[in-house]
Amino acid sequence: MDIELARTFLEIVRTGSFIAAAERLHITQTTVTARIKNLEAQLGCRLFIRNRSGASLTADGERFAGRASQLVQTWDAARRELPLPDGADRVVTLGAETSLWNPLLLDWLSALKEDAPTLALRVEVGEPQTLHDKLEKGVMDAALVHQPNYWPGMQIEQLLEEKLVLVKTRKQSGDYIYVDWGPHFRQQHDAAFPENARPRLTFNLGPLAIQHLLAHGGSGYFRTRVAQPYLESGLLERVEDAPEFSYPAYLVYPRAGEASTLRTIVESIHCSVSGSNR
Repeated sequence: MDIELARTFLEIVRTGSFIAAAERLHITQTTVTARIKNLEAQLGCRLFIRNRSGASLTADGERFAGRASQLVQTWDAARRELPLPDGADRVVTLGAETSLWNPLLLDWLSALKEDAPTLALRVEVGEPQTLHDKLEKGVMDAALVHQPNYWPGMQIEQLLEEKLVLVKTRKQSGDYIYVDWGPHFRQQHDAAFPENARPRLTFNLGPLAIQHLLAHGGSGYFRTRVAQPYLESGLLERVEDAPEFSYPAYLVYPRAGEASTLRTIVESIHCSVSGSNR
């Protein structure tokens, strides 16, 4: 079977319609329809029921979904891992959101270097949607994210429960800085601070925002582990009576991965988190 047929099938499942799948795959809707007809002919069953609201799976389609995901993951893993680098017995691709690379991803890599020296590691830092897409398509083995997308076949584990706290500079006055910590934070933030719902200064990268804050003064919400050294040094101080917002970190990985390798990378991240929290 052409692997692109399985990819097209999964994209329809993911988006809920033939039209949306065509847009995501950068092909015509006619091509999407032709691929699904071809796939249905090879399998000898109907996979989708199409209606005005989109496309829903038939009972046979639901049974095929897991197999299609495994097919794509196996093929992509083979393309990614061959040929193996010298001295390696497996290639593992790990990802993390930008705000999680330091120290969580760095600690994870250090743990893996000791726990699994024969693993060849490929590391990517990117936007949440890109990471989720790669996980679902089988081209990434595990990723660190703040707000996981729930998808059949994905395992999601909470690693830590971090807080976002409001801090300000001691000696300088300045603007309130809005840091985009995601839609959930936006909703809670705007309810608590309607006067800051349309700030003059917005960042989508926490490390850049805190450096601007330190240089020019002001206030803003930052992760506790990032703000703590500056609080201890006296460069920043907590804003009294300001609400805290939850900002957990999750590990996401496909259950269909190679069992022993998954066990190694999962145990390593849990050990590194436990060690950093002692």
